[in-house]
Amino acid sequence: MPVIDVHTHMLTLDYLELLRANGTGKYTLKKTKAGQDAVHLYDAPFMTLFPGMWDYELRIRKMDEARVDVAIVSLTCPNAYWGGREVALKAAQMVNDSMAEQQRAKPDRIRWFASLPFQYADDARAELARCVQRGAVGVMVIANIDGEDLTNPKFAPVWAEIDRLGLPVLVHPGAPQGVREQHMDEFNMIPPVGFMCDTTLAFVRMIYSGFLDTYPNIKLIAAHGGATLPYLAGRLDRCWEMIPGCSEVIKDKPSAYLQRIWYDSVLYDPRALELCISVAGSPDRVLYGSDYPHNIGDMIGCLARVNALPADQARRIAGKNAEALFGL
Repeated sequence: MPVIDVHTHMLTLDYLELLRANGTGKYTLKKTKAGQDAVHLYDAPFMTLFPGMWDYELRIRKMDEARVDVAIVSLTCPNAYWGGREVALKAAQMVNDSMAEQQRAKPDRIRWFASLPFQYADDARAELARCVQRGAVGVMVIANIDGEDLTNPKFAPVWAEIDRLGLPVLVHPGAPQGVREQHMDEFNMIPPVGFMCDTTLAFVRMIYSGFLDTYPNIKLIAAHGGATLPYLAGRLDRCWEMIPGCSEVIKDKPSAYLQRIWYDSVLYDPRALELCISVAGSPDRVLYGSDYPHNIGDMIGCLARVNALPADQARRIAGKNAEALFGL
């Protein structure tokens, strides 16, 4: 049974240069207080840069060391949600082309999620078709698209096409809006806290709004073990029972919807992984992920925590579930 990493990132150096030239003051590439090169949202760093982000040979060596067979790579935040229409499409295409090329060169090791200029629906649908033709196995989307909710009606044409194709979608956090008001530049708080808030808000909004009923064929994957969703499951249900605004659209409890999505295993405590499996309703809904090559990524450790589970669960989470979900 192959080990398949569904949450692992790559980009290209020309993508970084495009971001440097077109970040329009919102996104900048500069050093952190610790002297590390990082992408910042305003003055808050959220992505420290490492060679592993663009060096595929290094990636393969790290996969071999960790005994990971296949990586489904994706572009992380801010993805292609910046710079205007022409730049956004260019950002998506340059990374998609690079990933497609690497899949052709290493078909037994690399698969990829397409990035789309979601904010421009016609371009996004055209790029989706191009990427599927070139071998993309799913779509990467950030939990907010330049500050706009994933449930915004302007994105509906893109979601409708993804639903028609029945594709998996990795919902990955970005730097949340309001980072300056929340002083997230202090202590580099975007990765430990901001990302978790972004994912949680996106999924709670999708659940309460009926998004999962509108698009039943989309296979949503909640990054980082669902962020705080497993811990909040009971609270979401209680609010659905007691607060009219939480139940005005959906008829089923939020916890039922939590069992209709998938989760990755990018968690750093085995107790959190056990809770995630419980709330997912089955180990069949959990997938191995590493978050490599980010500085908090842990290819070996995340797999070790999966392998410490009962053997049948471990086999499913390490690779069997991903084989079925992605048709690998």
